[in-house]
Amino acid sequence: MKLFPTHITLNNRPTRVDELIAGRENATGWERDWLDFLAEWYDARDYIEVKTSGSTGEPKNILLKKDFVAASALRTIRFFNLKAGDRVLHCLPARYIAGKLMIVRALIGQLDLHLVDPATDFEVLQSGLHFKFAAMVINQVSKILEFGIWNLKFDRRNLDFLLLGGSAIPVSLEEKLQQVQTTCYSSYAMTETATHIALRQLNGPGKDGWYHGLDGISVKLNENGCVRIEMPGLENGFLQTNDLGELKDERTFRILGRADNRIISGGLKFSPEELEGKLESAIDLPFYISSKPDERLGARLVLVVEGTESAGLISQLRESCNERLSRYEQPGEIIFTPALPRTGNGKIKRLPPDQL
Repeated sequence: MKLFPTHITLNNRPTRVDELIAGRENATGWERDWLDFLAEWYDARDYIEVKTSGSTGEPKNILLKKDFVAASALRTIRFFNLKAGDRVLHCLPARYIAGKLMIVRALIGQLDLHLVDPATDFEVLQSGLHFKFAAMVINQVSKILEFGIWNLKFDRRNLDFLLLGGSAIPVSLEEKLQQVQTTCYSSYAMTETATHIALRQLNGPGKDGWYHGLDGISVKLNENGCVRIEMPGLENGFLQTNDLGELKDERTFRILGRADNRIISGGLKFSPEELEGKLESAIDLPFYISSKPDERLGARLVLVVEGTESAGLISQLRESCNERLSRYEQPGEIIFTPALPRTGNGKIKRLPPDQL
């Protein structure tokens, strides 16, 4: 495995890496971002600097060894059986780890990298080109479905494998993917592990509700029921997460929510993510479940919705909650806000209860 080959293939054309790096000063926007990362990958340091997403706290800069990042890229290459010359679609911002890994996979796997603006309308998927692999975030896949670019005629002649990441897969989106012939996977990933350590197939004959760890990776649960990732290259050999999990075996698991989001109300424990999953198909507006301090219950459940308050909308939301949630799961209050706060890559940020 060559971490620093002299050439990278772009649009079926081998191109010298040093020439790309030398000319990056003339690039702007998303093109400059990927070229800047290319320069960082080829500099004298043995690590890259990346920023966490900020979904569970303030974003922070961390350092990842380049051989650790390359090992992650190689696991993906092996899982999807990517071969030299295979065309892959890169439509992610190179500022984040997922976008950086697409570049590293192309380098060490000698893949044919086809770069497009992350804000693309994805007409490239109707161009007649065949892509072996692509990775997208939820918003991009939803955009494709919404504008009809991806329809029942879309099949493996366009794209063999699609990897979805960035946030949990909405139930409504997963249902739509059952009509797509491209094989789709959800990733369990984080910046600290250089993207995904486990994958779950979302559609087709292999559809599965469990994540499966990639080669050399296993998981355990700590005393609080949170997932602990064990993989080569991590400090002390493991990473303790705050993700509540359920194990089938040391490489097969599912995520139930985050321990730091768990709400205790009236002595009962609630996972906001679980309640949100029950409501997803009934509420069209962005929302999340949170809590407020309550003298009697300790905390009372609240529904936080992005939108303008109205009697009709309140009635509709109450009806949806009554139909899909049990008596004790009902939110005691509905809070409306013009815009929910989001992280740099689009994830909704849950405000602390004292800020609601």
